[in-house]
Order: sequence, then structure tokens, then C-alpha cells
Amino acid sequence: MQTLSYEFPADRPAARRSHVGVVGSGDVEVLMTPANGIARVRVRTSVDGFDTVWRTVLERFFARHPVAADFELNDFGATPGVVTLRLRQAIEEGRA
Repeated sequence: MQTLSYEFPADRPAARRSHVGVVGSGDVEVLMTPANGIARVRVRTSVDGFDTVWRTVLERFFARHPVAADFELNDFGATPGVVTLRLRQAIEEGRA
């Protein structure tokens, strides 16, 4: 089990909390809580050694979607495509 933490600049505030996905084989759970001026991401993953992949996926996502919120990702082997999908679902659900 590995825990990773990242921060990205963000200027679009989330309106409300959201929760999408599940912690299960090949999936990821995303919990989002509104914050001010920054996107903070904490990843708990069952797969060690993918720090560079996580950083790249998250950098690309937040470059396109600079949502100011705290994100908690609980991963159980999700692919980069699934991670991106769940993050997009979380910000959609968190809009007013």
C-alpha cells in the first residue's frame, strides 16, 4: 500500500462535495471536497511503484480541469483512463 500526495494550481472552485466510484478490482473511488485556490490530491493505492504514472495522469487532468478542491483517491489497480473518468465524474457531480 502506498500513499502519494500532490498539489496543483486551481482557479475553478467546486460547488459541493462529491463521491464517485468504488474501491474494487480495477477501479478507483474519488471523494472531492471544495477548497480555495488549489487542488490537493491524496492517492492511496494498492499498486506500488507507479509514482511517475500517477503524477503524469494528474498533471494532465488538472491542466485541463483546474478545480479547487481536496481529492481523495482510493485505488485498487485502476488504469489511467479509469482514473481520468472518475475524476471527471467527481467534478461534474460537484458542480452547482
